Order: sequence, then structure tokens, then C-alpha cells
Amino acid sequence: MNKNQLIRRIDVAAGRSPADLVIKNGQILDVFNGEIISGDIAIADGYIVGIGEYIGETMIDAKGCFIAPAFIDGHVHIESSMVLPNEFAKVLLLHGVTTAITDPHEIANVLGAKGIQFMLDTAKNLPVDLYTMLPSCVPATTFEHSGATLSIDDLKPFYQHPMVLGLAEVMNFPAVLHCENSMIEKIVETKKAGKKIDGHAAGLSSHDLNIYMAAGIRTDHESVTAKEAKERLKKGMYLMIREGTVAKDLRQLLPTVNERNSRRCLFVTDDKHLDDLINEGSIDHNVRLAITEGLDPITAYQMASLNTAECFGLTEKGAIAPGYKADLLILSNFETVAISKVVKSGKLVMENGRLVDVPVNVTSFISEQLTNTVHFRDLSQEDFYIYFKNPKANIIEIIPNSLLTRHIVEEVAIDTNHLFQPSIEKDQLKLAVIERHHMTKHIGLGIVKGLGLKSGAIATTVAHDSHNLILAGTNDADLLFAAEEIRKIKGGLMVVQNGKILASLPLPIAGLLSDQPYKKVYSSLASIHQALNKIGASHDFNPFLTLSFLALPVIPELKLTDMGLFQVSRFKHIPIEY
Repeated sequence: MNKNQLIRRIDVAAGRSPADLVIKNGQILDVFNGEIISGDIAIADGYIVGIGEYIGETMIDAKGCFIAPAFIDGHVHIESSMVLPNEFAKVLLLHGVTTAITDPHEIANVLGAKGIQFMLDTAKNLPVDLYTMLPSCVPATTFEHSGATLSIDDLKPFYQHPMVLGLAEVMNFPAVLHCENSMIEKIVETKKAGKKIDGHAAGLSSHDLNIYMAAGIRTDHESVTAKEAKERLKKGMYLMIREGTVAKDLRQLLPTVNERNSRRCLFVTDDKHLDDLINEGSIDHNVRLAITEGLDPITAYQMASLNTAECFGLTEKGAIAPGYKADLLILSNFETVAISKVVKSGKLVMENGRLVDVPVNVTSFISEQLTNTVHFRDLSQEDFYIYFKNPKANIIEIIPNSLLTRHIVEEVAIDTNHLFQPSIEKDQLKLAVIERHHMTKHIGLGIVKGLGLKSGAIATTVAHDSHNLILAGTNDADLLFAAEEIRKIKGGLMVVQNGKILASLPLPIAGLLSDQPYKKVYSSLASIHQALNKIGASHDFNPFLTLSFLALPVIPELKLTDMGLFQVSRFKHIPIEY
């Protein structure tokens, strides 16, 4: 802000000059006192400069409507939407989200610092503020092969970027516990830079949380029970209440929130597929669901705006008050979160479900280095064989709508050659993770229960966190066919049956992102869902997003990496045979 801008804002606030925009006749949410107030909202140079009686060059009549601060997503991976930041921003605006704290952890695991820079470049000059927390754990663990390794020397230059807020979810708790040098360096440099540090406390005990807090880690989005949520609040952490596509924790955590601790609670989506973002919503869905579950509406809006802004030190966001950015929502119904208009930096950007004067950002140059990321040797069906001496197996059991899995032991069918035979009746399917970054020839094999496929196979290069190729299927022939076809399209999602592609979604950028408009990606996802129905996939959860997390070896209990079956509680690989 220069001298002339400051003088103009003061003049408008004092009533000596007309505002750029005045919003009149609305009922305004005061998130500081938790009250509904009335008055004109005067906006100049993209900022709110006063609430009272004002005149302006442009006027919005909000009669019969409520006005609330625009929503902020406290933690989200854009890559889970499978569209580029400029397309992601358009979808967020339709749901009242004008700010998001993003973590480019996924693309960083494939492309390292080049991936982070690509996401920052593509997020410039958008009608949504996409802040970045730098990936802290690339690779997430040493028990898988990632596409890149990020040291503190790789991260330090990014701390000078105005949209970088700090260090993203520290998921390698053992590295913190044992003071591993690379992790300690990242934490120290982040604190030196005056930045924030996000946590990832999946399954951590009360004692473990002491270690996180002592290290300066202040948030967690991995609570799955009210008891865990309360323990994090007790330790002084900000509680991030997540409602995404797979992890749906809001109903379980909401009983923890009360009038005494709510200011330490905020909403996040973490990972949400594009079709769910469009159909269900983003943070607006979290607010709507929380109100339905009995949370006071004012508290819900506060958690979706001011709380998140304060958590991340965004001192000009999260409230309708003088000196704050004019990011706000005009709602026809407060409790159902019916958003009729969205104002971003003092400009109308969404009205009645349509984007208004939203600039089309020219995507950064997409080099071959960004699109040539799927590499593995030629395969045969034998690469998918699982041999057994004793027909008892350690099996990954899916918990619907959860990132957690169960470790179960069951008898499996084997043929005369002692090879595992998938069983549709027992819902025991073959699972494979193929390293796709460095041609290491690593292939991890396992058995999964709960996907419900009746035929064919599904495959994706979206496999948290190292994003190798993960496949699940009812037979080796379709698994092999799916792997070969995924390589041809340079990564993506695919459903196959009897040696034919039923549906696919190419994701050529790092095997994670489409280069197409969000509406086209949405159409492809609809075809994917139709194909999933055809092969009998479960309707209780999103099969592809669930599949993508079966390779994540930092969330309990049993997962599969390219190096084999992994037991999280023991932090070691175990055999498939029990």
C-alpha cells in the first residue's frame, strides 16, 4: 500500500470520498462478537474501509440477505482435484472459497522443487488466493521410492515467495522423535523465517503430541475421534476438522467443539475429487454439515473464516471489518449456506452460480519434463503372481470413507502351483504398486478386501505419497493391460475389463493433473463412475481415491508400497503370507 492509497482509504472511511463499492441493506455477520449487525459496507481498493452509512460509485442491494466473510480452506492438496490451479480456483469461487492453504506435496513427490515452482507459477493472478505450505516430507518415508527428494537447500529459496506461509504437514513423526538431521534442519529454518508448521499426527498418543508441540508444530488434520480431537486442543494445537472425499471426520469430531474452544478449530478438505467439489462443495459443505449436525451457525462461519485466517497469520482476512480484505459472501439463506454472490477483493466474481468477469489465467509452459513421468519396464502376467506355501494371508481391509485400514488375516484360495487366486465371493482382490519414477523394477504385491470389484481392474498413478502406479483387480490379464495402457496416456485413472478400456482420465502433468478445463475433467470422471458401476465397485466410497491412499505408509494400519506390504505401527515391511 502506498501513501496515496492510504489517504484514499482514510478519505472513504471518513465519508469525504465515495467508496468504490457499497453493499447495503444486508445483515452482517460480526465474527468477533458472534452477532448479526446491520450497516452499509464501504469498500475501496479491494478493502473494507467502513461499516455505517456510506455512498459509493457502485452499489449492491443485499436486502433480505446475510453477509459473511468468504471461506478459507485451511489445508488442501490441489492435485486431488486433478485440475490445474487456475481451474481449481474457478470451482472454489462457485462455493464461496476465496482463499486456500495448499500443500503441493503430491507433485513435489514426482518432480521435486520444479513441481512446487510450477504450482506457484500457475497460481499467479487468480481470483482466489492460493497460499502454499512447503512439502516437509519428500519422500514421506524411506520405505518406498519417490520421484524426488527435497532437502532444506531445495526449500529455503521458496521462503522468500510472498505466497509461501511455512512448512506443510510433518508426517514423518519418527524423524522428529529421533531428531534426524534433515527434519530438524527444515523445522529450524522454517522457524527462523518466521513461518508456520503444520502437523500430521495420525495415530499419535498424548505423549507423542508433546514432542510435536515442543518442535513448534501447531496444527493437525488427522484426528478421527472426539477423544483425539480434545487431546490436540488440550496440547494447544489448532484442530483442523476434515471433510474430504475419503476422510470424512466432521461428524466424529464435532462433539468436541464448544463455545470455550471453538476459536481453536477450523475446517479443511485435505483431499477432495473434482466431482465431489462440484456436486457437494468445498468448505461450504463443511459449514452446512456442521450446522445440520447441531453446531451454532455463527460458530460454523467463524471456524470457516476468522479462525483459519488467525491460525495462519492472515491478518487481513476472515472478517467483515474495516482494514480487512473485501472477500465476502452474500447469502440468501444463512443456515443452508445458500450463496447468491461472492465478492473477492471488492469485485463481484460469482453471482447465482455463475462466474462473473473471472480472468482466464494463461497456464505456465508445460514442458516435457512435467509430462514424461511414467517409466517402468515391460511387464508380464508373472510379475503379478503371489506365491503361498500356507494359504493364510495378511490382508489390507478398507474402512469406507477413511484413510485408515485394518490389518486382517484370512485364508485365501491358491491353485495347484501355489498361486493366489482372487476371490469375488470373499472380496479378496489382488493389489500391486509399480515404481514408475526411476525404473527400479520394484513391484509391491498384496491383497485388498473391501473394493468389491466383480470383474476387471482399476489403475491410477495417483498413489499417495510417492505416486507410483497402483492397481487392483480380479485377474492378472486385466492388471497387466491396465498398466500398459496407463503408461501410454502418461498417467491417470483407468477402468478395464476383459482387455478393454471402459473409461480413462489422462493426467499427463506428473501423472497427477489434467491440462483440460474442469468441466471436461468432470465429464471424464462421470464416465469413470459409470465404468466402476459396470465392474461392480462399491458405492459406499470413492474407489479411486480410496485406492490412492492404500499406498500411503504413514497412516495405520496396513498399506502397500512398491517395496511390499507395510505395517505402519511397526514401521516395517511384512510378508503377504501369514
